[in-house]
Amino acid sequence: MHYAISTTWGPTDTTRASLPFIFAASALQAGDTVMIMLFHDAVTVAVEGAHPKMVPFGPPQKFEEVFANPDAQIIVCKPCAEVRGITEDMLIANCTIGGMNDFHEHVSRPDCKAVSF
Repeated sequence: MHYAISTTWGPTDTTRASLPFIFAASALQAGDTVMIMLFHDAVTVAVEGAHPKMVPFGPPQKFEEVFANPDAQIIVCKPCAEVRGITEDMLIANCTIGGMNDFHEHVSRPDCKAVSF
């Protein structure tokens, strides 16, 4: 199974920001693949050095587990990043900048389930 996950939560609410990564970690542990599309405030999670400072209240932090997994793809919304002054060279190595067409491509896969946080 492939999961296309979209989220808008970032450092303004670290617990909500962690939920898509916790779900993704569970899917990856089960042998699935995931793509997380970061929109709005969530784009800041992909900036190098940001996620280690984001401590959720209650659930475990799973950011690094997902960022480091070869079966996880992280796409950062280009317009959302640009308006915040975030460029691709500021992102964690395995993150890319993309857009809604990329999200649509993943959601259109016959083996995909879309999840939104």
